[in-house]
Amino acid sequence: MDLANYKKVWKDQPEERNKISSLDIYKMTQSRSTSIVKWIFMIGLVEFIFWFSINYFATKSGTFEPYAKLNLMTFLDYSNYLHYLIVLLFLLLFYRNFSSVSAIDDTKTLMKKVLLVRKTVKWYVYYNLIGVVVFSIIINVLIFNTPNYLSILYDINPSSIDQGQMMTIIIITQIVMIALMLLVLWLFFYLLYGILLKKLNKNYLELTKLSEIEVI
Repeated sequence: MDLANYKKVWKDQPEERNKISSLDIYKMTQSRSTSIVKWIFMIGLVEFIFWFSINYFATKSGTFEPYAKLNLMTFLDYSNYLHYLIVLLFLLLFYRNFSSVSAIDDTKTLMKKVLLVRKTVKWYVYYNLIGVVVFSIIINVLIFNTPNYLSILYDINPSSIDQGQMMTIIIITQIVMIALMLLVLWLFFYLLYGILLKKLNKNYLELTKLSEIEVI
C-alpha cells in the first residue's frame, strides 16, 4: 500500500490507531530507503572491482605499451592510485550512508540523510565524468609534448607528413572519442544509479508529506 492509501485509511481511524498507522508508514518508507542505499553501496563495490579488473588485465595484455614507450607509465600509475583512493572514499561514504539510514528513527533526520545520499551519488557521477575529461586533456598534452611521438606511436617519419595537419586530425579524433566515452559513461551511471535515485526521490517526497501531517 502506498503513502496516499495509508493516509486515507489513517484519517478515518481513531487517534490511537492513527499513531500506529503513521509508524507503519514511516517504517515502510525507511525500509525502502535502506534497501536502495544498500544497493547503491553494493553496485559501487561491484563497479570498483569491475574497473580494477579491466585495468589489471589491460596492463597484463600490453594495452598500455604505447604509453610505456612514451615514458608515461609513472603518470598513469599515480593517476590510477589517486582514482582508486577517491573511489574507495566514495564507497566509504556509501557504506556510512547505508548504516546511518537503517538506524534513523525520525522523519526529519531521515529526510536529511536521503538528501545527503542523493548528493553523494551525484558527486560520484560528476567526479567520474569530469575526471575522464581532465585525464584525457592531460594525457594528450603530455603526448604532444613528447619528442617524436608520431614515430613512437604510429611509426611515422615526422618529416614525411604535415605535422600540424596530423595533430589536428588526432585532436579531432580524440574529442570525438572522449564525447562518445562520456555518453557511454553517462548511460552506464544512469542505468546503475539513476533509477535508484528516482526511487529514493519518491521516498523523499513521501517523507515530506509525512512530515507535513506531523505524524512522526
